[in-house]
Amino acid sequence: MTVIKAENVVKDYGLNGQTVHALRGVNLEFRGGDFAAIAGPSGSGKSTFLHLAGCLDTLTGGTMSIGGQNVAGLSKKQLALLRRHSIGFIFQAYNLIPVLSVEENIGFPLTLLGADKREIRDRVRQVLAQVALEGMEKRRPKEMSGGQQQRVAIARALVKRPALILADEPTANLDSAIGREILELMARLNESEGTTFIFSTHDQMVMDHARRIIRIRDGQVERDEVK
Repeated sequence: MTVIKAENVVKDYGLNGQTVHALRGVNLEFRGGDFAAIAGPSGSGKSTFLHLAGCLDTLTGGTMSIGGQNVAGLSKKQLALLRRHSIGFIFQAYNLIPVLSVEENIGFPLTLLGADKREIRDRVRQVLAQVALEGMEKRRPKEMSGGQQQRVAIARALVKRPALILADEPTANLDSAIGREILELMARLNESEGTTFIFSTHDQMVMDHARRIIRIRDGQVERDEVK
């Protein structure tokens, strides 16, 4: 099953009166169960591609389909619903809500989907076990280490069982040992849940764990390798 199909994707930005060509005709396809890294130096376009794939930004040219839907033809409301139902996000800064507990942070996406309290409680319990955070339900983010907060972010991304999880530099704020632990956790979840993971990264450790590496430079795909 094709999860993402990008055809001749172009993204331009205006910056200080100049046009920045962030993506220049990118063609990529990702299938269900992929565990892939988009790698490249800062400014290469890797994060831009993730933002487009996550429906957080709009294309300048070309087409992109998410789960068979052409995102260019969707309204803002439809894009928000697609994100809400089908896509999970993991950010380098974790993006947890500081006033909410662990269980409230994880359950928040299900609350937005209108799930009942029992369903939310049961599903939160399941993903807490998957990320080895049982017993920490009532903690606030500030009471946790960086690695633990990233586990909460992974659980939050998983809780609605999305077909796709996009991880933007997920190891950037972690030391190497914790980063490796987090990557191994995501690899296990990829195997057990069949969820597609796509990373943007310049971290060699992420590339070592990925089964597919797409190298981008100056907004264009240089190489696309499957290990």
